[in-house]
Amino acid sequence: MICYGPSVLDLAEDLVDTYAEVFSAPPWNEGEESIQRFHYRLCASARHPGFRAALAQSGSGIDGFATAWLTPDPLPATRNHAKVAAQLGPRRVSELLSGALELDELAVRRRARPQGVGRTLLTELAGDAPDGRAWVLMARRAEEAVASYRRLGWREVEPLPDASNEALVFLAPGHPAVA
Repeated sequence: MICYGPSVLDLAEDLVDTYAEVFSAPPWNEGEESIQRFHYRLCASARHPGFRAALAQSGSGIDGFATAWLTPDPLPATRNHAKVAAQLGPRRVSELLSGALELDELAVRRRARPQGVGRTLLTELAGDAPDGRAWVLMARRAEEAVASYRRLGWREVEPLPDASNEALVFLAPGHPAVA
């Protein structure tokens, strides 16, 4: 199921609970303060142009979710966008990312991982992307997640020569630059 815009905030408490379970575990080890910041980010993100959330629910509640929005042009100077701009350069950011669906969060409870919930959420969100153009930024240290994206056909964008590469940019399998 995909929710658009602020309607997702009706489920904010359940989404925060899911986020807390997933991101308080290794390799993230986030504490209470970081989990509260997610709640505030969710409230702000729901108002971004093109915001949407894919949800996986069962009788146990929310098993997982993914959030995304349309990437503005130019990239905002917030969070890790400055790293992306430095790694790819303005021309590639514009060609590959501007106007594309930017995956912001993916959280799947441990109980739901064997059922492929993460893959389903990614497929659902990427399928909702304009012209198949979706991307995600992730930390290199999230080795398990990086390996999962690669297995699912997401392709890493090579950084410019001599650029830092501490964060990885992946394009969805349906992105025109991957085909």
